[in-house]
Amino acid sequence: MNVAFVVPCLNEQRSLDQVLADLKSLGRPIIVVDDGSTDDTAAVAARAGVTVVRHTVRLGKGHALRTGWDTANAMGFTGIVSVDGDGQHRFEDVAPVLESAERAPSSIVIGARLKGRETQPTARRRANAVADWAVSTAAGQDVSDTQSGLRYYPGRVLDLPGVPTDHFVFESAILVEASRQLGTRIHFVPIRARYEKERRASHFRPVRDIARITGYLSQALFRYAVRRRGAAPRREDHSAVRPHARSRLDPHEGHRR
Repeated sequence: MNVAFVVPCLNEQRSLDQVLADLKSLGRPIIVVDDGSTDDTAAVAARAGVTVVRHTVRLGKGHALRTGWDTANAMGFTGIVSVDGDGQHRFEDVAPVLESAERAPSSIVIGARLKGRETQPTARRRANAVADWAVSTAAGQDVSDTQSGLRYYPGRVLDLPGVPTDHFVFESAILVEASRQLGTRIHFVPIRARYEKERRASHFRPVRDIARITGYLSQALFRYAVRRRGAAPRREDHSAVRPHARSRLDPHEGHRR
């Protein structure tokens, strides 16, 4: 597959070295998007010899993923695999996502953190459960771990217009819009995530970010519900048909002409 890794980063100097070393062993190009970090994230990526794109100010993860895709697309790639720069995803879980993508290259593939989910912080687990239910409802198909950052995206999904890039809203919105606009199927590969205490705190804020995601999903549900009603076939009104009116039948076909 003609895909590149895209690693969105915000202050990931402690973990990025190992993340990049692991990804390099898979033999695919790597694009690091430094989303306005105030530490040495960009320098660490540059020393690793990968492509580095930097936002001078923080724009949010959605913008970082868009920038990563724009860069990959300009380099001739047809899709990307996004991997968080904080080291949350295990190296051995990336390859199964790639393998699943090779089997279904037009689908979105999510590395879903279903193994050992009880180790996830309680507030995060509850917030993710709400997000999973809401995104699945809006997308019209079951989606597991809608907040996972380990994903394969085909290019046509990333080229969809009008997908909001506001912080973490993008990762939910693109699932809904790809499902509704393109009929894209979403697959998942069960993986195990890490939540070691020594790692930096997550940039995801359950109350703030779930509120933003919920706001988008509410609008999407309303929008697609209106479209569905507008597209529904009109029922025929038979109230004015005379009780003894005869219809012309084709004697050979046996159905109404």
